[in-house]
Amino acid sequence: MTNLYDRLSVNFPADGDAPFAFLPDGAVVSYGEVETASARYANALVSLGVQAGDRVAVQVEKSIEMLLLYLGCLRSGAVFLPLNTAYTAGELDYFVADAEPALFVCDPARRDAIKALPAARGLSHVETLDGARGGSLAQLARSAPAVFAAVDRGDDDLAAILYTSGTTGRAKGAMLSHDNLASNAFTLRDVWQFSSQDVLLHALPIFHTHGLFVATNVTLAAGASIIFLPAFDVGDVIRALPRATVMMGVPTFYIRLLQQPGFVRELVSHMRLFVSGSAPLSADIHREFRERTGHAILERYGMTETNMNTSNPYIGDRIAGTVGLPLPGVDVRIANPQTGEELPLGEVGVIEVRGPNVFKGYWRMPDKTATEFRNGHFITGDLGRMDDRGYVSIVGREKDLIIAGGFNIYPAEVENAIDALPAVHEVAVIGVPDSDLGERIVAVIVPREKGFADAEAITTALSDTIARFKQPRRIVFVDELPKNAMGKVQKAVLRERYSGAFQH
Repeated sequence: MTNLYDRLSVNFPADGDAPFAFLPDGAVVSYGEVETASARYANALVSLGVQAGDRVAVQVEKSIEMLLLYLGCLRSGAVFLPLNTAYTAGELDYFVADAEPALFVCDPARRDAIKALPAARGLSHVETLDGARGGSLAQLARSAPAVFAAVDRGDDDLAAILYTSGTTGRAKGAMLSHDNLASNAFTLRDVWQFSSQDVLLHALPIFHTHGLFVATNVTLAAGASIIFLPAFDVGDVIRALPRATVMMGVPTFYIRLLQQPGFVRELVSHMRLFVSGSAPLSADIHREFRERTGHAILERYGMTETNMNTSNPYIGDRIAGTVGLPLPGVDVRIANPQTGEELPLGEVGVIEVRGPNVFKGYWRMPDKTATEFRNGHFITGDLGRMDDRGYVSIVGREKDLIIAGGFNIYPAEVENAIDALPAVHEVAVIGVPDSDLGERIVAVIVPREKGFADAEAITTALSDTIARFKQPRRIVFVDELPKNAMGKVQKAVLRERYSGAFQH
């Protein structure tokens, strides 16, 4: 039994009326409905000619129907390919040409705008799906049989393709197998002690690893329930928290919760776990959250290509500024970026990962895939260090490394020093071109008090904290940092914005 759906469904509650999802309109989707509705979607896909191994591209707003379609794809053996809803019709041209999906599913309101594109690419089927459980595919599924035997799949057969952001070139399709996703789901279920009694507050997007695979697959693997919100709205989250036991979020979620007077210890005293990922959680936010609520946020580390690699422990020290310990079965090493030689504990190098969670490679890019693996390990491109207890700390992306006057400067180290200052709410540190030193450091700061703009005070406070060569040569104050849908600071945008700061 290797199909991911079969592996998940054996853990569904015996009572088919047990709730899987609580929807914003008050409706409840039971586990029995998950079984029958996903079977209907699988049958609908087959009726459209979708075969095992075919790609099903999906660009729709977050909805329970999208999750049921995902499960239907698994059952039918199709490869689920979710696309960010922010992509324009022009941007979709690349994904359709590269993935050659047998079916493209879009929102009904966008069909006219993009139907010419699939036609030009020879796509045989375009169907629609919306958040109100409508659309042509939903209609087709409702009339399809409610029973479907999952197509047997090998461990290495693809379950999904997720495209990376493509900030350093054209986007790459990360190929994730049934075993990749299954291994991670059950590992996380166990290390985070999920059970059928849990209720997960789900406000994440589901075109991304975090909301689709971590949140959804772990919930299903435990036979637990979700409070399914269409997006993160701080008011909706605060109203939903009393019914939840677990919340998964990105740092932005927790930052915004801390800004609310109603977010108090009593509101979350019943909660079991808060998890953060997809972007670095500052030590300052970690400490402030703990002081306000009594809960230590559990930070973990993963990426599109590997699912989750490390996690702070459920029982044990959750150390602010670290992403915890390697997960069971996952080998994490810190290596010299050039030679691949494993480095001693405490030294900074590139993080390399090996395990059943690691993807099968980039879609139709065998040469690129080959260059991203070394000695059986995937080269993540993240720079980090491991301490003598095995805790991993991320110091930045290799491409974000700043080299000024011949010195290597890791943005995360500078960010941590600035972030600890009481006047600072958020900070991003970047390197910009400099005709003298090669690069100089710019700190882009969101102040805690609106209107604060005392760069000299920041510089003075850093004088005894970090070496002079690591201190920013320019400090910029802004109302907010540019971030992507997962709350990750878009440093490429900042580098472009401030690229001329030191040019002569």
